[in-house]
Amino acid sequence: MSDDVLASDPRHRVAAFVASTHADLDALADVSLWSMTPQETAPTLLALTRLKARIAELELGVVAHAVTVEVGLAQGATSTSNWWAHQTKMTRPEAHRLTTLACRLGDARQPVRAALAAGEVLADQAAVIVEAVDALPADLADAAVVAQAEAVLLEYAAEHDARALRVLGRRILDVVAPEVGEAHEARLLAGEEAEARAAASFRMVDDGHGQCHGRFSVPSLHGAMLQKHLMALAARRHQVAAAAAAAAAEPAATRDLPTRHRLGQAFCDYIETRREDTVPHAGGVPATIVVTMSLDSLLGGLAAASLDTGGRISAGEARRLACQAGIIPAVLGGKSQVLDLGRKRRFHTEPQRIALALRDGGCTAEGCDRPPGMCHAHHDRPWHQGGHTDVKTGRLLCPRHHTLTHDPRYTTNPTAHGKLRFITRT
Repeated sequence: MSDDVLASDPRHRVAAFVASTHADLDALADVSLWSMTPQETAPTLLALTRLKARIAELELGVVAHAVTVEVGLAQGATSTSNWWAHQTKMTRPEAHRLTTLACRLGDARQPVRAALAAGEVLADQAAVIVEAVDALPADLADAAVVAQAEAVLLEYAAEHDARALRVLGRRILDVVAPEVGEAHEARLLAGEEAEARAAASFRMVDDGHGQCHGRFSVPSLHGAMLQKHLMALAARRHQVAAAAAAAAAEPAATRDLPTRHRLGQAFCDYIETRREDTVPHAGGVPATIVVTMSLDSLLGGLAAASLDTGGRISAGEARRLACQAGIIPAVLGGKSQVLDLGRKRRFHTEPQRIALALRDGGCTAEGCDRPPGMCHAHHDRPWHQGGHTDVKTGRLLCPRHHTLTHDPRYTTNPTAHGKLRFITRT
């Protein structure tokens, strides 16, 4: 260990201990472990885990002291944690987390610090206990209740890992102060649920090679619902796969719980088999994928089919999906539903809206790129002036441009490409 990291002449007992420990570890660098028996390996591993916890407490103590004496600030660092991260190449979030924990493990959390120093709890368990105790209601005046909560969680740490401790910590008041625990948990859950809804997000990107990738964040309730649905679908796939594997005399290990692959297939099934009456509507039609293909492809040809979203799929995939909910086959050259209703109806029907979407591809105002699902069906000749409700004299316009067609300040001219050009009247 170089002199710029270790003090060359340590005087404090902690500094001297760190220096001597580094020297001892240097001496062990070339020691082989092949001769260590299992009977000696097991307690050594457990002792090392306990030692690591004790070292963690010592490190946190030194971190707290470094904050007190403002280590790094003289060198221009904005904080001790930033200086620590820069010097050790630790990430700044991790350095900040450990610094915060070190400061919390002061006099107020002395029992947790003592347990960590004795190796009775691990560093991640100590962090969870501190977090749980600090999250107790600020208006909880009885200090004895706080101390009891800390003591109970330290007892739980002997039997539970950090993840289980986090769950137990959320409901610790049910054990030590039931009269306030229920109301406290209700406030916590309401706050978390509101934050989860506000932070909900979904992102999906098509990589251009036939696959979509994404990330999402939803409240725990909705995540649990989705997981249960997918597990149910995957279980059916799993039963079929397990039966096939058993028939092929494959090892039992390959027939275990549903794999990530089967869950992915289940997600595809979940999307494909959604009931038509549950599909949301946008722009007057269900939010369904419209697949356009030739009659030859439908009957067995190879020509690819087009999606109304701009994508392409194989003819075989289109034929497979043709009868599924959520897919509307638009077969060119075959029989189609009546698209010209003349004066019988004012509003365009669902088949007409689908036909308009296929033809127009979105808002027909020049320069607008709103997709079909965000558009209205517009009569080129207003219905109240004798216009017909049909595809030929209809077009898609987004709400803004649909409004402008009825604004006397504007006039419209059709372009050679079927678009509408809006011109301000003079």
